[in-house]
Amino acid sequence: MGQDQTKQQIEKGLRLYQSNQTEKALQVWVKVLEKSSDLVGRFRVLGCLVTAHSEMGRYKEMLKFAVVQIDTARELEDADFLLESYLNLARSNEKLCEFHKTISYCKTCLGLPGTRAAAQLGGQVSLSMGNAFLGLSLFQKALESFEKALRYAHNNDDAMLECRVCCSLGSFYAQVKDYEKALFFPCKAAELVSDYGRGWSLKYRAMSQYHVAVAYRLLGRLGSAMECCEESMKIALQHGDRPLQALCLLCFADIHRSRGDPETAFPRYDSALSIMTEIGNRLGQVQVLLGVAKCWVARKALDKALDAIERAQALAEEVGNKQRAAAGAAQPGRALPRVRGGDRALLRPVRRVHRREEPPAAGSALLPHLPPQVPAEQRDAELPQLPPRVHEARLRVSPSGRGLPPPLARPFSVLSPAAPDQRCR
Repeated sequence: MGQDQTKQQIEKGLRLYQSNQTEKALQVWVKVLEKSSDLVGRFRVLGCLVTAHSEMGRYKEMLKFAVVQIDTARELEDADFLLESYLNLARSNEKLCEFHKTISYCKTCLGLPGTRAAAQLGGQVSLSMGNAFLGLSLFQKALESFEKALRYAHNNDDAMLECRVCCSLGSFYAQVKDYEKALFFPCKAAELVSDYGRGWSLKYRAMSQYHVAVAYRLLGRLGSAMECCEESMKIALQHGDRPLQALCLLCFADIHRSRGDPETAFPRYDSALSIMTEIGNRLGQVQVLLGVAKCWVARKALDKALDAIERAQALAEEVGNKQRAAAGAAQPGRALPRVRGGDRALLRPVRRVHRREEPPAAGSALLPHLPPQVPAEQRDAELPQLPPRVHEARLRVSPSGRGLPPPLARPFSVLSPAAPDQRCR
């Protein structure tokens, strides 16, 4: 199969993928991989396969194709291709919660000699590294990496990257218990989708809605949380995005638990745990098990709570997440603590930065985006200064709603997750 035919088949696979015929698209791409002798075409089709398997939650297959892509990049002897392939390898390990490996591969990317791709992909490398640091509860390093990614996004007018960074910052602030900022940044991501999202994948809308839902739940605005999570779940169901489906099920379960309805929460926790076990999201499994433990604590079933806690702690220690491991080490009678003991020391430098007591180590790109600090006694639980219905914004997206990058463009931009049809309360 020559260069022109390879390109045609890649584009045929993209059209199938964009029309939600995922399995047919995968068959076309795998056939190209088997028959094509064009190294550049093989490299591009491997990028499509990596992205598609990532969105379906097939992380082990994603890793396999990423390794093959590195071998292809070495055959091409091109530094740009090598950088892109190492980024895919880092992202594959990030999805499998192999955070130390992710950091190592990201450092390899940053250590490669100057390439044309470095300016475009440097932000994605910093974002992946930040997510890995966050997975290890290394909060200060995570914040510095997110800020570097944000600076790349601004310097290159990359609204998609900025949207993804804002969603990761939402997760960051949720973990450090600053729930106002945990809502602020996903709201910013939703604004970016509304302002620049014409033609974007629906993944970005779904991703921002999910993070808004998590923040609303943490702030006690359960009705708004449910509506945003339903919107995200609809997109995940339409596009078969298993990872996002699992996260939405976890969010639904947490909402029902917050409403004092453990009977409704339990089956959703079970479904989320099943998907996360299937795809290999160990950190997500920890979150599910801690939620289950809280339900058992509320029902005074401390033996069952302790069993869930022990399983969560073992997984958290296996992954290397210090905060979750500390939560798992708590006494069940305390209904699982937030941040304890040595973990407070991890958060102090982060809090000093965002109280503006000292500048961030990586620069000041993040500070203009922060919401104003409000004294605790003056805070309004309903946060009227923030849009209460982000999910009602008129998001200008293309009808197809999803898509991989063009075959000869940046194959590594993270692509769409997924979508709608049912209401899952």
